[in-house]
Amino acid sequence: MSSERPFLPPSPAPADGPADPHRRRLLQAAAALPGLALAGAAPPAFAAASPTVVARTRAGRVRGVRERGVHVFRGIRYGADTAPLRFQPPRAPSPWAGVAAALEPGASAPQRGEDGDEDCLFLNVWTPALRDGGRRPVLAYFHGGGYDTGAGSDPLYDGTRLCLRGDVVVVTVNHRLNAFGYLYLCQFGDARYAASGNAGQLDLVLALQWVRDNIAGFGGDAGNVTVFGQSGGGAKIATLMAMPAARGLFHRAWTMSGQQVTAAGPRAATQRARRFLAAAGIDPASADAIARLRALPRRTLVEATAVHDFSRVEDARLYFGPVMDGETLPRHPFWPDAPAQSAAIPMVVGNTRDETRAFLGNDPRNFALGWDDLAARLEKQQYVDIRADLVVAEYRRLYPHYTPSEVFFAATTAGRSWRGAVEELEARARQPGGAAPTWAYRLDWGSPLEGGRLRAFHTLDIPLVFDNVRQPGSRTGDGVQAQALADAMSGAVLAFARGGDPNHAGIPRWEPYSLPRRQTLLFDVPAVQADDPRGAERRFWQQAPFLQRGTS
Repeated sequence: MSSERPFLPPSPAPADGPADPHRRRLLQAAAALPGLALAGAAPPAFAAASPTVVARTRAGRVRGVRERGVHVFRGIRYGADTAPLRFQPPRAPSPWAGVAAALEPGASAPQRGEDGDEDCLFLNVWTPALRDGGRRPVLAYFHGGGYDTGAGSDPLYDGTRLCLRGDVVVVTVNHRLNAFGYLYLCQFGDARYAASGNAGQLDLVLALQWVRDNIAGFGGDAGNVTVFGQSGGGAKIATLMAMPAARGLFHRAWTMSGQQVTAAGPRAATQRARRFLAAAGIDPASADAIARLRALPRRTLVEATAVHDFSRVEDARLYFGPVMDGETLPRHPFWPDAPAQSAAIPMVVGNTRDETRAFLGNDPRNFALGWDDLAARLEKQQYVDIRADLVVAEYRRLYPHYTPSEVFFAATTAGRSWRGAVEELEARARQPGGAAPTWAYRLDWGSPLEGGRLRAFHTLDIPLVFDNVRQPGSRTGDGVQAQALADAMSGAVLAFARGGDPNHAGIPRWEPYSLPRRQTLLFDVPAVQADDPRGAERRFWQQAPFLQRGTS
């Protein structure tokens, strides 16, 4: 009998665990066609499988494949099944015998629009070589989707080209999301649930501990780990920078359109938990609320996340995110200052020039606005609490050539997407002498697809940083300019991972962000550095205090 088997160790549910049998996905022992595996989906099998390779982890051996000159391991277990640990900190996996198949991505967390599975603590590894003592820089990517959706197996996160281009090891991670990872139940249960509001963050800590303990066998250097992530992934990184449990597990941080200045306070998080319990059909005042919650099928919990949040945004679903619980997250990530525990970590903070065209550009009405209806539209979407008519007047003064729709997208980008980046950059710049440098970028180059109407939208920098402009879903096109931007941005992240400085020969000199100059590299064709771009907009929005949406 072959010693190779799908890795699914038994995990008995506790007495108050889910009542329905927990579905487990069998990992298929078949290689994936390069670049075609969708997040959470089984890849197509084919007769002539790629050559397989075996690596050793502390828990047991894993079998991957060799594709396009890179060793690829998909779906390595870094944590035990979380169903028996619902709302509790994760645990390391039990050791296994034989060889576990790591040939397809592991399950993603339960989330809307996808079934998912609570047995979701899996990661993927791309490496040029195994057990060669190479001590390569490690790039660990945390996916976006807020704290609500996503998976580390999206084709855009394929690490092959970064491996080949920079001789690095790339890791992508799945972890618990939404209510499974960020529902704060401290007021409803015993000490087992004290960290429930940050369980998803603790999953990421466990993944980084796995990197520390195992990456040498995959040709990587555990002493040189760069975490990078976009949108929610960047916010998760900012939060880790203030979590004592994450201290020393990573050495550089690159965030893309994702910031976490403030976390939810325990009162607001408890209010949201009460609303969630009621939506799930449970009386929050009942003595057995948690036991009943743990007995519900995961799909019921996912459906309950759709309850309306009490934020000002009329279409907002219930917010889930990290909680300043006094222990796992003892302070706000970047307020009132940058976290001292991460002062020695070099950091890159970036955003795109037209962020909100990604999620507000799907409504045709936003491209046909008139001056008379602009303020009312802004009132619902700008987040920062400044009179919308004053916002319109200021943008008309600054940019008299803008149409109402251009004002709408510019103001919403600055008021809800860019403001957090400014807060983090300035907090880092104010840290006492001896702190590591921080670099700022803005992606100005716009996608040529769809007639260019979305410009430099939120997520556009993902395929550029990964050098994956030809992957499904990149939305960059595969023209000369797209590849030039990919060369520049992937080259910067590789230089940063190798030496803690993103400068390389393919871009102009990129100076660290400092006050009062606020140096920022504008990625375009060609790239240029500018001092305090959009400075007038920055000063306008800073007249109101910044509170991250959902954290109050």
